[in-house]
Amino acid sequence: MSHRPQTPSGRVTSAKIVIAGGFGVGKTTLVGSVSEITPLTTEAIMTSAGVGVDDTRQVPGKTTTTVAMDFGRISIDRDLILYLFGTPGQTRFWFMWDELVRGAIGAVVLVDTRRLADCFAAIDFFEHRRLPYLVAINCFDGMQYHDPQDVREALAISSHVPVVACDARNRESTKHVLISLVEYVLTMRRTRAVAPA
Repeated sequence: MSHRPQTPSGRVTSAKIVIAGGFGVGKTTLVGSVSEITPLTTEAIMTSAGVGVDDTRQVPGKTTTTVAMDFGRISIDRDLILYLFGTPGQTRFWFMWDELVRGAIGAVVLVDTRRLADCFAAIDFFEHRRLPYLVAINCFDGMQYHDPQDVREALAISSHVPVVACDARNRESTKHVLISLVEYVLTMRRTRAVAPA
């Protein structure tokens, strides 16, 4: 017997979302905070091989890093299940990104305003592939230090790309980010559907 939520018609829609961003920005934390299942993580202990490669100055307590992906699942309502795939942040693992984004409806680019440059590659990646994305400012220590419009200008992203603040540790905050992305993707699809050929 299935325990999945069912609509009256019996249809459950699922969608894949990618969570990306720079090293140590909170991707694993975001997936873990909102997942209904115990998240699958590929965290590995950071070794001396990363010294001089991984900049840990802004995340001094970081002892592990994602080496493949994080995976979680959340039911947004009775008939929509989101599957979350968190990417590794270091450039040496980016060869996996093409596979991770295959079939995704959109992406969340998580940013740390102390290290904005770390998210440029993720933004470029999604823009080049024309995958809808939003920018989520991770408010470390629960404090939002920068206005979303200032972050938009600093990242030089289009005015239609949503920029939202969140606390990656907080389930409701993270859920709001995911709902905002789904709404944005649906808006983009409707806009394309009615655009003249």
